[in-house]
Amino acid sequence: MLRQQLNDALKTAMLAKDTRAVSTVRLILAALKDRDIAARGRGVTDGIGEDEILSMLQSMIKQRRESISLYEQGGRLELAQQEADEITIIERFLPKQMSEAETDQAVRDVIAEIGAGGIKDMGRVMAALKERFAGSMDFTKASGMAKKALGG
Repeated sequence: MLRQQLNDALKTAMLAKDTRAVSTVRLILAALKDRDIAARGRGVTDGIGEDEILSMLQSMIKQRRESISLYEQGGRLELAQQEADEITIIERFLPKQMSEAETDQAVRDVIAEIGAGGIKDMGRVMAALKERFAGSMDFTKASGMAKKALGG
């Protein structure tokens, strides 16, 4: 489904002559193809799954946010704006992101559900969160919330 959305978005951007969207979607498709090829070595012949695609998109956004801060520190505001534009395009393919309050509630619910009692259960909590909320949760923030809730 997401693969089809990406291909459709590329066609739409090409027809609209939106060069930024064309280049960004092509970058996404190239990264996806690289991941598919790497997955073949693990015996996955159909390409990576939706959750891995969502994870890839989130890491692409994270990379661009890091680049923005570096460009701003270096006074390269036009490059920072270009990265921000790419983030906007990539976010079109992600489900709606959870708010901080929703993330906090989800973390608390998972901790209660799996009976996590301390920081030693952090891995189990994060695994459950990633399984349930791939693509819609900022796991960096969730990790901090889980650590705090578990007494770490």
